[in-house]
Amino acid sequence: MKPSDPEFQEFAEAANLPLLRTARLLTGDWHLGQDLLQVTLTKVYLRWSQADRWDSPTGYARTVMVNTYCTWHRRRWRHELPRERLPDLADERDTADAVATTDALARALADLPRRQRAAVVLRYYDDLSVEQAARVLQCPPGTVMSLTFRALARLRQSADLHDTAVEGR
Repeated sequence: MKPSDPEFQEFAEAANLPLLRTARLLTGDWHLGQDLLQVTLTKVYLRWSQADRWDSPTGYARTVMVNTYCTWHRRRWRHELPRERLPDLADERDTADAVATTDALARALADLPRRQRAAVVLRYYDDLSVEQAARVLQCPPGTVMSLTFRALARLRQSADLHDTAVEGR
């Protein structure tokens, strides 16, 4: 028998407060606890069709919560901590410089031959290895290195990029 969405909703409503308390104690923060609870309920919902195999849906949810919390803190959530003050926003000059640099780079890339441009984009924008870029370009790895070397040499000599670098000082 497959449990239905209304059954999950009933479970979620009944288990919400106890699980929220657990999440709050795990994280030490009310808002992070709410986030942890939401992630936990999402994971439980995705497995809800197997609920008839669990001894206790609340126990299963608690296990999911603790496992999520342990890996969550290590991987993703360590850097998303609330701060007393917001970081300073970039001033308009920084934004204008960034736009000018991006525009100059786009113009310099447009001046490159297509294969050189593709090699640079694959290697530095898409962060592909030489071998991966070679597979995409359907050429030997040495050709990718040669294309990249020539493209970077042309970019270093680009008047657009040079003017932007001088203005930004």
